[in-house]
Amino acid sequence: MPDRNKAVLGGTLIELPALRYTPAGIPVQHCVISHESSQQENGKLRQVIVEVEAVAVGPTGQAISRLTTGQQLKVRGFFAAAGQRQRRRLVLHINEFELLN
Repeated sequence: MPDRNKAVLGGTLIELPALRYTPAGIPVQHCVISHESSQQENGKLRQVIVEVEAVAVGPTGQAISRLTTGQQLKVRGFFAAAGQRQRRRLVLHINEFELLN
């Protein structure tokens, strides 16, 4: 079932803390992406405003660490629980991204 957890999100990078590394030396970059759009729901337009926690690991994490807040980007990835005890809190794991500005 690999196709059942895919996400694409466009938005603005609003938080970008310092890049950190796992004990194995793998880079991990956390960030927050702000998204605003109008979506069709039940035949009516709905205004969507959301801030999404995200994380990128490895070379993708290193690349995102070189960005600055305020940049527009589109990310692709999947959702996972924030932790074993936080299964209802989702984090978007970024596999790839592209800059929009």
